[in-house]
Formats: sequence, C-alpha cells, structure tokens
Amino acid sequence: MKEIELTSRQQQIIEIVQSQTPITGDQIAEQLHLSKPTIRGDLSLLVMTQFLSAKPKVGYFPGERLTVREPLRTALHDLKVKDVQSVPVVVYEHATIHEAVITLFLEDVGTLLVINNEGRLAGILSRKDLLKMTLGNQDISEVPISMMMTRVAQLVAVTPDDRVIEAAQKMIHHEVDSLPVIRSWNTEEGYEVVGRISKTTITKLVVHIAVE
Repeated sequence: MKEIELTSRQQQIIEIVQSQTPITGDQIAEQLHLSKPTIRGDLSLLVMTQFLSAKPKVGYFPGERLTVREPLRTALHDLKVKDVQSVPVVVYEHATIHEAVITLFLEDVGTLLVINNEGRLAGILSRKDLLKMTLGNQDISEVPISMMMTRVAQLVAVTPDDRVIEAAQKMIHHEVDSLPVIRSWNTEEGYEVVGRISKTTITKLVVHIAVE
C-alpha cells in the first residue's frame, strides 16, 4: 500500500485512538478542542487508508496498518541477546595497532574486543579508534592496543539474558555500533566475553521478522 504523509492532527488522532480504543468521533474532537465536523475529513481519510477502523455506535479502533505492527513489536520485546548474539572477535591487549587493523579487515567487523592473558575483557577497540591512529604519524607496528582502547571502566555491555530491545537502546543512547556480551558485571575475576551484538545484527533481525 502506498505510503501517505499524515498531518500533525491526523497523527494526534491516531495516538488518541491507540491509547483509548474504542473511542467515538465526538470524544476525539473534544480532546482536540475542535468540533466533530472539523475532523470529519481526517477521520474519513484515516479509515480509508486503514490507519483506523470504525464500527457504528461503537467508535474508532486502530486499523490494519497499525495492528500489523504488533507481531514485530512483540517479537522484539521477547527476544533475548543470547538468541541473536554473534561470536566475539577478540585480540590480546599486548597486540599492536597494526595487528588489530589486520584482524578487523580479516574478520570484517567494526569493533574488536580486547582481552587480557586470562581471557577476561580488558577493553574495546572500534574502527574509528584505529582510523584515528593510522591517520597519525606513529608507527602502528609498535603501538600497543592498550594505548587506544576504551577500558572496562568506561564500557557499556549487556548480558545474554538482557532483552535485544535494551541492547538497541544502549547502542542508541551511547552512540556505539556494537556491545560486548558478558557473563556478569558482578565478578572480581573480571568479565568473561561470550559474544557481541551489533546494529547490523539488530537490523537483520528486524528485516527477518518483518518479512516472515
């Protein structure tokens, strides 16, 4: 169905119907501080384009265009990080920037997880971090990763039992492309890396659910 551009008043009407269904035209007009004849054209258009549906003597309901979104919302709400996480791509903290760049391209990822000799999370290194270093004049074959990585204390991470939607919200809020998946934040021995989740993973997931 061809998309149409709704006016701000039409969007307000949709929001009112979604939150107070079923609701009559008179009640909608009252909440908008308008007369019913004023919004009659808006209601007719929203019904015709299936944003709303209406039943005589009952009122207005969300239409097909709105209700078909519910399976997608439900699927995303229920999914856990462990259901979609990828294998972590790691490098040791004593590796050089040069070695990190090679790993980044060979594995075709945007972020590397840095681990210490005990295999615990030490930091994270992004494509942007590496680009900054390679554009400088330093010899990247000599500079250790530890000079550039974001350390654990500043990291944002998720656990396998966190919801995917929570991981997505963290990525948006902190403006990062991916997050390490760790066993727990509450261990004195460090954080065990068990996976990663990225914006690409979530985008593919949304497309898959929408298509299915």
